[in-house]
Amino acid sequence: MIVFHGSEHIVAHPAFHGGKRTNDYGYGFYTTESLELAKEWACARGSNGFANRYELSLEGLSLLQLNGEGYSILNWLAILAAYRSYWQSSSIAEQAKTYLQEHFFVDPEKYDVVIGYRADDSYFSFAQDFVANAISLRQLSEAMHLGRLGEQIVLKSERAHKAIRFLGAVLAEAPYWSEQKAARDREARRAYRVARQAAAGVDEIYMLDIMREEMTHGDPRLR
Repeated sequence: MIVFHGSEHIVAHPAFHGGKRTNDYGYGFYTTESLELAKEWACARGSNGFANRYELSLEGLSLLQLNGEGYSILNWLAILAAYRSYWQSSSIAEQAKTYLQEHFFVDPEKYDVVIGYRADDSYFSFAQDFVANAISLRQLSEAMHLGRLGEQIVLKSERAHKAIRFLGAVLAEAPYWSEQKAARDREARRAYRVARQAAAGVDEIYMLDIMREEMTHGDPRLR
């Protein structure tokens, strides 16, 4: 597969165990199949950057596909709760983070490659609203498809880093791609406000329901 990594620099040799622990899935090399998203992230700080292009072979690698069968958005949330450093500080949110990690956490460090949602600023705020019991599970699931954010492919292991080959880099010019990133975020937030204004049904599931009913991974009520 062809993947891209947005950066202020050309990255011909991705460093193993690079990045930050507080990224979505901890340390790793974060890529996307979208050239446009890579260019947006290359210019995230307002300066020109590069969309680095690679060929990645997944053959023989262990994959954690969080958007695949057998997993739910709650598994993704549990990983965010473990790695992301900033969350709302309400008592409900703190209890919810603990509950998610105890009952839905899947350890990404056990896999070579992780494939899952990207938690951009707007999407992380949607996740925080759910954890704080402000929106339902359905509303969160719908929100995650706003703004066409797509998936990210994260190389976690040394084996995965050996399976990637640098193909070159494309210049990303900040005046255009910074605005594209901002426009995508604005559209996601606008659509989210509209969706949130719609009344939730009486049978919808909130974070408090999950904790009170002691729902765990695989519970049919969460499908």
